[in-house]
Amino acid sequence: MKTPHIIIIGAGPGGLTAGMILASKGFKVTIYEKDDLIGGRNKCLTLGDYKFDLGPTFLMMRYILEQVFQLAGKNVYDYLKIIRLDPMYRLSFKDFHLDVTDKHDEMAQRIEKIFPGAKKGFENFMKREDIRFRYMEKCLQKPYLSAFNMVGKDLIMALPHLAIGRTVNDVLTDYFKDENLRICFCFQSKYLGMSPWECPGAFAMIAFVEHNFGIDHVQGGLSEISCAMAKVFQELGGKIYTNAKVKRIEVKNQTATGIVLEDGTKIEGDEIIINADFAYAMSTLFEPGILRKYSIENLRKKKYSCSTFMLYLGLDKLYDEVHHTIHFAEDYHKNTDEISNKKILSEDFSFYIRNASITDPSLAPNGHSAVYVLVPVPNNTSGINWDNIKSDYRNKVVKEIKERTSMKDIEKHIKEEYCITPSEWENMGIFNGATFNLAHNLMQMLYFRPHNKFEEIEHCYLVGGGTHPGSGLPTIYESGRITSELIIKNMD
Repeated sequence: MKTPHIIIIGAGPGGLTAGMILASKGFKVTIYEKDDLIGGRNKCLTLGDYKFDLGPTFLMMRYILEQVFQLAGKNVYDYLKIIRLDPMYRLSFKDFHLDVTDKHDEMAQRIEKIFPGAKKGFENFMKREDIRFRYMEKCLQKPYLSAFNMVGKDLIMALPHLAIGRTVNDVLTDYFKDENLRICFCFQSKYLGMSPWECPGAFAMIAFVEHNFGIDHVQGGLSEISCAMAKVFQELGGKIYTNAKVKRIEVKNQTATGIVLEDGTKIEGDEIIINADFAYAMSTLFEPGILRKYSIENLRKKKYSCSTFMLYLGLDKLYDEVHHTIHFAEDYHKNTDEISNKKILSEDFSFYIRNASITDPSLAPNGHSAVYVLVPVPNNTSGINWDNIKSDYRNKVVKEIKERTSMKDIEKHIKEEYCITPSEWENMGIFNGATFNLAHNLMQMLYFRPHNKFEEIEHCYLVGGGTHPGSGLPTIYESGRITSELIIKNMD
């Protein structure tokens, strides 16, 4: 019997996860990646002697990474050195900062010192959100291919814990009276590209996940995870082709039969897995008229995450800043509203800095640092002309860094610099420049999110942030696991 050929479009973390698992089960698996490097938004960016992660920088729920390697018959620690961070991150406000640790007693004391009387609220948060997480995790590990899946036992039991009709900020008012303290536990909505005043209340558990499981760094950067996955995949017999852009998916009678590369090469496949940005893939990889539910007209009606303005700075100086720091706008609520709803650039904005060289000297020469700066901004439905304002906005961000951090002389020490705007994200194949993919509102979750087994085309599957369970590295790994297990079951 012929070994089924699985084609994966894109070597991002979801595609690599699925590829590892499927290759370990004896399938013929081939990955076609349009760029010269693997990893997608999880690839590395090298500027001279400085190394950066292009996208994700927080490793949460390390155990999921361990599990997907185990499913492929491998031990993740044979491929990666993973470092627990303490503090996990610093939260910087105008008048104070809070260093966040996963040591619960110590964290409670730090909160009590800044917010007298709030210790009990933190303790309640950890107890109640633990319950929510245990119910929700089961729901996020299963596919939702039919509306009947919405009445399954796990989801029915989780319903009382979904906080339907409440936002993350609403849920946190149950624990914390002070708005700044609530922000310390709800800014994580930005991992989903949403405002905590709009993000569904169930995602209040994200902060619990951080406090319960901690946050890790991978030596060499989180892009090393993709490199390790690619190594495992190839050890198991999988093949990866870079600089191999897929022009379209071949479809006959609403069934995927293969792909056509940009150079005209045709490759037949028994199953096709799409690991490109979801809306970008739907709008470019199929001949016009094939898709109905996800036609370009319907894609434009979807809700999308915010975007990001990025600076990657190679410095000939090492600053005594913690590994991760989030600097909040003085009026954070207004800032998030301007990003998500008004679609304008805030005068008073928040930004994140990763000073990873303080932990990982491998990223830059001795005494130097690779500094990563992220500013949440509106996606490209804003109509902002980034070509016209890129330079001025870059200067504004650097000015804020100088004023709000210890990096007062940062401009004197920049040896390498690279900037990415929402327009450039879109040019990389990210629909609307929405770096966190489809938004995670209730009508774009679970069954209402694009299915892992693509509902419009037979023998076609999805992985990545645009399908269930959603964006963020742990959930993207889960999407790869869910999809690979669906294919394995289908082949039995």
